[in-house]
Amino acid sequence: MSYTGTKKVKLDLTEIDDNAFWLIGAFRRQAKLQGWTADEIEAVTDDCMSGNYDHLLQVLIGVTA
Repeated sequence: MSYTGTKKVKLDLTEIDDNAFWLIGAFRRQAKLQGWTADEIEAVTDDCMSGNYDHLLQVLIGVTA
């Protein structure tokens, strides 16, 4: 499932270790703090894990501000 929402998470990806699990974890924590629903977070996480590392980065870049 691809995330199709318009919400953004305030998160600087350049300050996070480039390990995929660290990136997804940082996104999940920040999104939760910023009031995202569990379904929204899960949709982004599922989309991140549906492709390779480059796909993961593109998804996270798309949902961060």
